[in-house]
Amino acid sequence: MKYVIFGGGGFIGSAIADRLLEEGHSLRIFERPRVPPYRTFTAHENVEWISGDLQSKHDLEEAIRGVDGVLHLVSTTLPKSSNEDPIYDVQTNVIATINMLNVMVEQKVDKIVFISSGGTVYGKPVSCPLTEDHPTNPEVSYGISKLAIEKYLYLYSKLHTIKPVILRVANPYGERQRIETAQGAIAAFVSRAVGDKAIDIWGDGSVTRDYIYIQDIASAFSKALEYDGEQITFNIGSGNGTTLNTLIDLIEKITNKSVARNYLPARPFDVPVNVLDCSLAKKHLGWEPVHSLEVGLAQTIRWYLDTLKNA
Repeated sequence: MKYVIFGGGGFIGSAIADRLLEEGHSLRIFERPRVPPYRTFTAHENVEWISGDLQSKHDLEEAIRGVDGVLHLVSTTLPKSSNEDPIYDVQTNVIATINMLNVMVEQKVDKIVFISSGGTVYGKPVSCPLTEDHPTNPEVSYGISKLAIEKYLYLYSKLHTIKPVILRVANPYGERQRIETAQGAIAAFVSRAVGDKAIDIWGDGSVTRDYIYIQDIASAFSKALEYDGEQITFNIGSGNGTTLNTLIDLIEKITNKSVARNYLPARPFDVPVNVLDCSLAKKHLGWEPVHSLEVGLAQTIRWYLDTLKNA
């Protein structure tokens, strides 16, 4: 099969791309201009790397033409900064996705897998772990835009032949995660721990999150592309909650060094706990995570140290 991956050169996208290439698929990877390929592809890997603007209908037409399915991994904003400019968030994410869906309809491409946010679409939990039918009350524009895109995917599935699969992914971590873009606590914590720097913790360290290793995410996307059932939305996480304090304890154990902790006032937008119930993904997609947090962290830290060594 041939798929286009919007955002296929990023942290999550590159892992999914590598997984699909291993499975023998052909890929067209769509990235922003001046973003170079994340690695050198072999002669046996069928990869087309293209650049463009997600808001350009022409670029969308070129990207989607002739493919069997679309993987939509692009977000132009981050959860913690999206409230600063919600209009930009909507224009570059929601409207751009509607344009993408219109091009899919025109070109008769039905399959789309969209990465939503298990960490932000639910808001403050009423119950935990969070199931897919939990109330959705995002407290950041990022989560509102993700949820709006979900609704448009549902609408297009009713109005047209679009067959969406929505994956509400928990807090991802792993190889190729970029520290400088504030993509996640684990990347930042590992960087500071390895560099013998204190880790800033907002609050008392009891904030609890569901951390999911990148290879397990890639596996979920592969399963989603094969899925042809009626259920649209799936949580993708470990199903286990880990506090920030426990996370640092694990990093200390793996690196065999103590880490200084700098406790700061809690941030109002941080929900106290977010853990996903992923039983629907297991039932319908045949997916479940296979990497424990300790195993995934060890592999992530090993990659980070190798990257520093080869820099």
